Amino acid sequence: MRAVFGLVLIVGMALAGFAIYMVQGYFEQQNAELAAQRAVAAQNVATVDVIAVNRQMLYGEEITTADIQFIKYAEPFLPEGVFMTQEDLFAQGAGEPRVVLRQLEENEPIIEIKVSEPGGDAGLTSRLARGMRAFAIRVDVTSGVSGFLNTGDRVDIYWSGRAEGISGDGEVTMLIESGVKIVAVDQTSDSNRGEATVARTVTVEITPQEVASLAQAQSTGRLSLSLVGREDDTVAEATEVDQRALLGIIEREIAPEPIEEQGCSIRTRRGAETVDTPIPCTN
Repeated sequence: MRAVFGLVLIVGMALAGFAIYMVQGYFEQQNAELAAQRAVAAQNVATVDVIAVNRQMLYGEEITTADIQFIKYAEPFLPEGVFMTQEDLFAQGAGEPRVVLRQLEENEPIIEIKVSEPGGDAGLTSRLARGMRAFAIRVDVTSGVSGFLNTGDRVDIYWSGRAEGISGDGEVTMLIESGVKIVAVDQTSDSNRGEATVARTVTVEITPQEVASLAQAQSTGRLSLSLVGREDDTVAEATEVDQRALLGIIEREIAPEPIEEQGCSIRTRRGAETVDTPIPCTN
């Protein structure tokens, strides 16, 4: 009987020891998991909401409300110049959008150095209408209207040179393009210049076909610009002036010499005298 009791006691103590071991292992596992969670939590950093683009945007594109989204960004690594509210990005309202100056990738935060000021542009490419091209015309103080040309003005373009077969071999001046828009003066597309500046080149907006015409005209003669009034909506008529028209010289037609009608006659000689006697002509 004592042997059975001793055996039961030993088994009970073994079970109790095993239970204590299991509980201790469970607590150690829980403590390890808590320590791991605390370590992960210690590595986490605070985030803030910033404005990013929701698609790839190329140079010259306008940023609208449809192109932006809010993303989480680690606050300690926040780039300088990010926008956190739409009011910051569109300071002048949605009617004055910013333009991309450097390509932006999808989900990339928008920063100030990569976009223009509200209502700004990306330069000449953003000023060209669809299907239009930029063409530079060499000018000086006389052909460039004494430096009073400005971005956004419209001009008539005249060509001067020798046009054989049109007005003889002399000089001729003719209107070749009317109401052409200026998109840049020299190397600037800024339309807020305060004073007149004599430019060396003027860039205009024309069609590809007109580019070929102006390129040929500029290589074969001289181009001059004539400034069109801002409120003038008339279309200049085709004009051609040569030296004779300028001086009012009128070419007179030389009348042909009259042709004497030849009649029929009989010539008779009377001594030293010759006498012609008219007679009717017969065919």
